[in-house]
Amino acid sequence: MAAQLYTTVKSPIGELLLTGDGYALHGLYVQAGRPKKIRREWERADDAFAAVATQLDEYFVGERREFDVPLVLDGPPFQRQAWRALREIPYGETVSYGEQARRIGAPDAARAVGAANGQNPIAVIVPCHRVIGADGSLTGFGGGLERKRLLLDLEADAVSAALRFEI
Repeated sequence: MAAQLYTTVKSPIGELLLTGDGYALHGLYVQAGRPKKIRREWERADDAFAAVATQLDEYFVGERREFDVPLVLDGPPFQRQAWRALREIPYGETVSYGEQARRIGAPDAARAVGAANGQNPIAVIVPCHRVIGADGSLTGFGGGLERKRLLLDLEADAVSAALRFEI
């Protein structure tokens, strides 16, 4: 079994911990929220995450809307289904937990979707920040609601800027 690798990168939402196997990203954790502990057996390998770090930098300055990073999303089937649905939410848009539940064919499972999103191991790239309460309120983000707002504002500003250039 390949060693678990990690690095940390700075971002506008605080330090991010990246974990993976040298090929695929297994985790992206906002350390300012619920920090993920770095395990003793993990090996620091900054170079293994250079492409991810570059794409994150591009995202945070509004130059990237989609990520091209191999991912490993490991969890029970319902969680993986919820996480796949997150990747279908367009950049700069939001959906409610209920809408996400409907999209995966489980219209009565908004709370279960919220719980699955709360276990999302790859923040930002698997955009759980794009899911909001049915009334439009910001709810549930492991990195804290102020960081969720920052991510949503970043995407909205980039979309607005792009529309200004199209006119």
